[in-house]
Amino acid sequence: MKLSARNQFEGKVKSVEEGAVNSIVKIDVNGAIVTATISKASANELELKEGVAATAVIKATEVMVGKGTLKLSARNQFEGKVKSVEEGAVNSIVKIDAPIGQVTATISNAAVKELELKEGAPATAVIKATSVMVGR
Repeated sequence: MKLSARNQFEGKVKSVEEGAVNSIVKIDVNGAIVTATISKASANELELKEGVAATAVIKATEVMVGKGTLKLSARNQFEGKVKSVEEGAVNSIVKIDAPIGQVTATISNAAVKELELKEGAPATAVIKATSVMVGR
């Protein structure tokens, strides 16, 4: 299956913590952990368990960008460096080289300016666990 989501990171399930309704799935991608909160039913249908191959899928519009280590409730924070900024009329596409691979974010031009994002600048990709889809 081909998807329009720009961020697709292949890895192996490190753990699955089942709740009454949702499961927290941790996927090891290049030695970094991507955390996803998905329904318990989906985790069961995908037969997710430790060691199985899985792909973390994240739309670029779900990726926030910050600088440095941030104290936030978002489980996924990957520090890296800006690879490129492609400015559009209102939004920009920012690519960040991070431990999990290249993360693409779609953010406003105003945010790019305020954060002084440019090639080589430090940046942190921030993704809520509920914004991470899991595929197999």
